[in-house]
Amino acid sequence: MTMNSLARITAIGTYVPERILTNADLEKIVDTSNEWILQRTGIHERRIAAEDEFTSHLSIAAVENLVSTYRKSLSDVDMILVATSTPDYPFPSVASQLQAHFGIEQAGALDLGATCAGFTYALHMANAMISSGMHRKVLVVAAETLSKVTDYTDRTTCILFGDGAGAVLVERDEKHPSFRSAYLGTKGEGGINVYRSGLSTEMGGRKLAGDGCIVQNGREVYKWVVSTMPKGMQEVVSRANATLEDVDWFIPHSANLRMIESVCEKSGFPLEKMLYSLEYYGNTSAATIPLALEKGIREGAVKAGDTLLLYGFGGGLVHAGMLVTWNPPAPEEA
Repeated sequence: MTMNSLARITAIGTYVPERILTNADLEKIVDTSNEWILQRTGIHERRIAAEDEFTSHLSIAAVENLVSTYRKSLSDVDMILVATSTPDYPFPSVASQLQAHFGIEQAGALDLGATCAGFTYALHMANAMISSGMHRKVLVVAAETLSKVTDYTDRTTCILFGDGAGAVLVERDEKHPSFRSAYLGTKGEGGINVYRSGLSTEMGGRKLAGDGCIVQNGREVYKWVVSTMPKGMQEVVSRANATLEDVDWFIPHSANLRMIESVCEKSGFPLEKMLYSLEYYGNTSAATIPLALEKGIREGAVKAGDTLLLYGFGGGLVHAGMLVTWNPPAPEEA
């Protein structure tokens, strides 16, 4: 079953804050060590937003990077989707702040919450909106300021998270569609294993901890990911009448290097064909995949025509994978 897509990813941009939080810095904050962090996560450092820097600011900077790199106009964008778990406010949305900042006159604006799978969910929605004929140009942003909801006394979580943003444009293009297939799934009963309390401080009759900061049962999340992802990867490629051998680059959510190494081992996918962003950015939730993709493009690894397997997974528990062709027009063609 192949996807009848009429949508093309035409540009990408990213941004990370200036402040760097290294493993050595964390050694001074909690009982941990550089060796312990590297062995368990593969993370060297992460970027941290300034006190007065929020998700909207990171989003704006990522979009500005996209515009300048690909010489794109936003004036005809007709929908803005922002994937985030850390909006500046419960409302108004980050998407509406982007609409105001860039002066986009006729655009819907929507934040969506799919945690670390937010980018792939937003791409899936953008493709559907465009391929259905309801929209023609969708701005997709994935941005997080997880440092603002991280408990820096909890060494099991504070070593993981960082801040960053990525943005892509998705436009109608009947001749050069990017999207080949998608597969989404949910295990809602596992939501208790990674959460952040909000208006409610109970879930399924159980009292929640964390006082508004991220709480994670890493062991249970690890088990779910390693058992779910390999099957999902196979499902994504089979829906495009392809195989994992046809994939040039696997770009999973950069949660933890050991976790995604286990996914590769179980699925038989070669590690040297995997791209990730956690080494120097940490786990930036929805932003990890666009950060890894842009890094791969900038370093010359990802080339025009490459087949990419993107796969997000996270709190919910939710997951979303998609097979896409990286075929944006060159900046001079845009």
